[in-house]
Amino acid sequence: MRVDAKQEGPRQSMSWLHTWASLILGWLLYAIFLTGTLSFFQNEISIWMKPEFHQSVPQKSQIEQTRVALAYLQQHHPDAGSWAIQLPNSRQNTTILNIRGAGEDPRARRGGTRLTIDSATGEVLQARETRGGSFLYRFHFELYGLPRIWARWIVGIATLLMLVAIISGVITHKKIFKDFFTFRPGKGQRSWLDAHNATAVFALPFHIMITFSGLLLLLFTLMPWGVNQIYENRGAFLQDQRKSLIQDNSVQAESGDSDQRRPRSEGENRGERGDMSARGEARRSRGDASPARPAPLADLAPILAAAEKQWKNNPVATINIIQPNTAKAEIELRALNGVSVAYRNVYPSLAFNGVTGELKPDQTTLKTPSVANGIYNVFTTLHEARGVDLALRWLLFMSGVVGTFMIATGLILWCVKRAPQQQKQGYKSFGYRLVEVTNIAAIIGLPIACAAYFYANRFIPADMDMRLNWEIRSFFIIWLLTLVYAMIRSNRQAWLELLLLATAAFALLPIVNFLTGGQAIWNSIMHGQWMIASFDLAMWALAILFWFAFKKVKNHKGLLPKKSKVMLKENQA
Repeated sequence: MRVDAKQEGPRQSMSWLHTWASLILGWLLYAIFLTGTLSFFQNEISIWMKPEFHQSVPQKSQIEQTRVALAYLQQHHPDAGSWAIQLPNSRQNTTILNIRGAGEDPRARRGGTRLTIDSATGEVLQARETRGGSFLYRFHFELYGLPRIWARWIVGIATLLMLVAIISGVITHKKIFKDFFTFRPGKGQRSWLDAHNATAVFALPFHIMITFSGLLLLLFTLMPWGVNQIYENRGAFLQDQRKSLIQDNSVQAESGDSDQRRPRSEGENRGERGDMSARGEARRSRGDASPARPAPLADLAPILAAAEKQWKNNPVATINIIQPNTAKAEIELRALNGVSVAYRNVYPSLAFNGVTGELKPDQTTLKTPSVANGIYNVFTTLHEARGVDLALRWLLFMSGVVGTFMIATGLILWCVKRAPQQQKQGYKSFGYRLVEVTNIAAIIGLPIACAAYFYANRFIPADMDMRLNWEIRSFFIIWLLTLVYAMIRSNRQAWLELLLLATAAFALLPIVNFLTGGQAIWNSIMHGQWMIASFDLAMWALAILFWFAFKKVKNHKGLLPKKSKVMLKENQA
């Protein structure tokens, strides 16, 4: 109901809903969006936070990379039950090995000995203890320090309010697409509204996708009853979903015991028991307990060449060698990128005889997913950016940046819109001041906390006990300090000083990287280590952004005092 007692129209109602749905959990949504956007490149963040790995400069050819890995394995683990070789790629500069004993399941998710070696020399590398980018990724949907189920419910409610805010914002704004092309700088509230509208409309499909897919990924937490009613557990449900995508046409499959190769999901390659349990090769290996006679391993060069010819621009990600150096040896290759976004976690794969190098026939076909399954796969795959190529990952990242700006401008707009009223009454109300302080702590305090997390990674001694926890504590301590600082300083001064601090913090990170044992940016660019160089360049880009914001705030005069406005009118008269 309006103040004048007239009936509100749909747009007025939606405007109220949009405002309060956005404000109630807007700061949490900002944190979720910011850390989620960074999580698109969590691998790159993790590598940067392990300077001990920066010295690894991979050979350009995957054949040469494989030879280095095989040389190490043949020398140190020739009698292992299986070898798993994760080759370097555009997001990884080292080679990761997993060695399992003769009695271990070669496809189990856990187990075995995990080693990281220099991709060029084969030297074993040992990195400092750190969560790296996974901390930001987990914080994005599980927060930190709360019980997992509580955190996911809180994030789920925030995501639902985000969806409500998007829908109500579209309904409220009658000239939404026309105003997308309009920006009026230096107009106070009008400028902030233009910026908010532009960032909202520009990435509107992304905002809808990322919000809806977030709810889908939290489906088993928010609404588990349907799955629990039909299936024994979530693993059985996921197994059924996979069967709806891949059909095994072998005779053994029809009898319930397939021993042929098939396309693999990411979870299956990691051996997620219960999720993907129909593993014919594993059953075959366990069923044949007879000792295998020694035999030389097939040359992997023509095998990798065959994969490159078939997959073209989709490089080999993992080489799994089962029972190496025996007559029963098998070689399995998995591609880096998935089949398509419609097939969640399904990756192209090839299987070869480990002695002759002969390609085994593919007796599987991909089935067209159902509408419901296809929607779920497309949305959730894009949300996680798992198995997508680098170009699509960058597109998702930039869309996430725009979304973060949209939330930030909306929070600031709330204060800008009500500033004249606060000035008119001669003091700032508690609620208004609370929003001001929280805006500062969230919008600028959170990036500073992220920078503190990166600094802690380099300045906390590498051999310190519980250093991993202290990295994370540094993040929250600095974040809390920005809140306290915003409380004791005026709004304008807090913005100026914290923006200047953020500028300096991010500008110095590439230099600190070089001084603390990491690869200098000019060297990483020269060697093509873009997973390291991109982080340093991104830090400088953020520094430029915060410097630009600092100059804008510094040059902004704000509202004139009430007395000054009266005197100005008198002088004009």
